[in-house]
Amino acid sequence: MKKHNLLSIILLGIVIASCGTSQKDKLSYFSFNTSSFKEQYQPNESISLEIVNNEKKEVDSIIYYVNDVKVATKKGLEKVSFDLKDRKLGYQNLKALVYFEGENVETTARIELVSSIEPKLLSYKIVNVFPHDTLSFTEGLEFYRDTLFESIGQYNKSKLLKTNYKTGAIYKSVDLEGNYFGEGITILNNQIIQLTYKELTGFVYNADTWKVEKTFTFDKQVEGWGLTNDGTFLYQSDGTEKIWKMDPKTLKMIDYMNVYTNTSKIKSVNELEWINGKIYCNIWQKDAIAVVNPDNGAVEAILNLSDLRNQVKNSEAEVLNGIAYNPKTKTIFVTGKYWSKMFEIKVTE
Repeated sequence: MKKHNLLSIILLGIVIASCGTSQKDKLSYFSFNTSSFKEQYQPNESISLEIVNNEKKEVDSIIYYVNDVKVATKKGLEKVSFDLKDRKLGYQNLKALVYFEGENVETTARIELVSSIEPKLLSYKIVNVFPHDTLSFTEGLEFYRDTLFESIGQYNKSKLLKTNYKTGAIYKSVDLEGNYFGEGITILNNQIIQLTYKELTGFVYNADTWKVEKTFTFDKQVEGWGLTNDGTFLYQSDGTEKIWKMDPKTLKMIDYMNVYTNTSKIKSVNELEWINGKIYCNIWQKDAIAVVNPDNGAVEAILNLSDLRNQVKNSEAEVLNGIAYNPKTKTIFVTGKYWSKMFEIKVTE
């Protein structure tokens, strides 16, 4: 009899437990009203955040978050008008924490914020054409003291070069260890900073002695692609639409921007160059350069350089990659991976 009673109690407990509401079920109680959401928004717009009470629960309050930052607290089901001005371009992850009948549950949604600027098409003229080493898998290009520095990629072939841009002659060369794939470079405070591709590692050289003063590890799990500086901060691309802002003293990533046009994000941002307050970006697999506003990541202009690719005849030539601004001549030098030529161009609207 006792065993029978015990079994009944256990079974009754299972039944009672099964009748309780699971957290998964609670998720269906509330949802964002997405019927009024647009596919894309621009920074001059606002969005109305409203929660649909699917099960007619008695709601006490709702806390609203955008990208995990609290933006409003409201009593009941009161709507929130959220201004998109000054938000980072890209996806805005919406979250509402709903308090109801002594419980709480989260619901989420997402919108995309694009640039409000339609990029203009730039023109250019070729000023000079110089030889370029067809063995150079160009990943970074930069002028310093009127001399051209170049970072070469590929495992077991990566180098840092100092060259005579007019003749292609190599003044100085340093080989990276075979397990490193050299990527973007920039020069700031008389230091050459060089990234590596998937090794989460960067090198800081003395620009005079070329001795490695520091080896650093990326503080984010990202790839190393392009690198430039504005005279104060470093900017690193990682092969996505992101450009990371870095502190040159700590070499830590302190902020980022998402690169967007007025219709979409720009994937695979590659080699970078700071020119007159803008970031010029090679786009991987595209023979074009995007001119980006560093304040918000908006693409303000496009430079189509496909005609240059057509002038490079060697069959091994790959994508356009390598932008170097010469402040002395106020011209831009561009080349590509394994290209036989480097072009000096002057850009106009």
